Amino acid sequence: MLCIEDLNHLEPFQQLPKMRLEWICDRAEVIEKPAGHILVHEGDMACGLFLLIQGQVSITRRSDGIDIPIGQHEAPSFFGEIPILTDEPMPVTMKATTNCKLYKLQGDDFLKLLHECRDFERMMFRVVQQRTRGLESFIRGREKMAALGTLAAGLAHELNNPAAALVRALREMPEAVAELQRMNLVYGQQQVDEAHTQQWLQTRDRGYDAILNERLDPIQVSDREDELLNWLEDYGVEQPWKLATPLAEANIATDTLDELMDRWRNDVSELRNMGLHWLALSFEVMSMIKHGMRGAERISELVKAMKSYSYLDQGVQQEVDIHQGLEDTLRLFSHKLKYGVEVQKQYDTHLPKVMAYGSELNQVWTNLIDNAVDAMEGKGTLKITTQHCTDHILVCITDSGSGIPPNIQSRVFEPFFTTKSVGNGSGLGLETTRRIVENRHHGTITFDSKPGRTQFTVCLPVEPR
Repeated sequence: MLCIEDLNHLEPFQQLPKMRLEWICDRAEVIEKPAGHILVHEGDMACGLFLLIQGQVSITRRSDGIDIPIGQHEAPSFFGEIPILTDEPMPVTMKATTNCKLYKLQGDDFLKLLHECRDFERMMFRVVQQRTRGLESFIRGREKMAALGTLAAGLAHELNNPAAALVRALREMPEAVAELQRMNLVYGQQQVDEAHTQQWLQTRDRGYDAILNERLDPIQVSDREDELLNWLEDYGVEQPWKLATPLAEANIATDTLDELMDRWRNDVSELRNMGLHWLALSFEVMSMIKHGMRGAERISELVKAMKSYSYLDQGVQQEVDIHQGLEDTLRLFSHKLKYGVEVQKQYDTHLPKVMAYGSELNQVWTNLIDNAVDAMEGKGTLKITTQHCTDHILVCITDSGSGIPPNIQSRVFEPFFTTKSVGNGSGLGLETTRRIVENRHHGTITFDSKPGRTQFTVCLPVEPR
């Protein structure tokens, strides 16, 4: 049976009169748990106040499928008061790391003690405040690391394609260039007509221009490739499929090939086919260069977006281009958007820059866009609108998801409140967003939600207050 001496080791209970301590001892239920046993699970509803008399209990919180250690309780201690006071699920998991002896006081009995003794209530709320702040601080750190991890994964995914294209182009180019040089050497040793040579060079240059400026869409290229393949087969070229694609990408017509090959149609020498191979290989090399350049440019754009997103080379507060911040965020989320989310943008072309904490505002856009994509389950319409209204600006982020149920709309900005399953959301994303907008930038954030349309509106002053 719990004794008064055990309770006197717990500071808040020292404020209670002897009569109440005896009352607690009579009503407390003894619990003994071996090492490794879970006392309460994250997500459980309040089941009472636990008084740890002997042993040690670990505290963990689930994040991305992993149980993250937060701290521990060593006897004498108590826990379980937060779910009773907030009527919220248990925010953490408690597990016995040694053999433990505990007593459990029912939630109603605990609340009765709070109401009857002001000093006990005051000390208990101080403990709750301290523990909540500690948990919030820990989760904020995890949230930032998780956001960084998500962005890093997305960035790595986006960098992979252009990097692979660049590597592939560079890997194949030496062999192609060497073969092209061989052809030039052989062709240069032949008795050739200068005017005819100029005709080939002009055709090559026009093809280069077509490749670099992408004058044909994929359907046109495919149709042109079929025409060229038939012409090459009729002409008797070996492996005509290897020549058809680069010639089509260069927008070469069969009439052009007729003109170029007219003088060699009855020629049985190597020149008969070398001209076509030389032309196709020239276009193929230029195509490699173009794809390599596009890959390098895409890598440069992503690195620039990441640098701008985090404002690495600027001061804490500076003039911020809201549109640039939104675009940088969208680029970093492109891996989540391109498979089913249509992005619509209506930007006010007269939107002024605002004095703000750039990286923190980008965290706001990150949280809102990420929530919108999740609400749509990766498929739907994401609309971003900006507007200048005298001394402030508005940024609206709207999604076509299922909406926020009316019965929880009043709680979406509460710390730790989340509708996601255990381990998939901390409940601090929107709370952090609200704090950045309102506390750091003296703005406001509101939302309107119904099935098929949820819109968050951020209002920011142009000048700092």
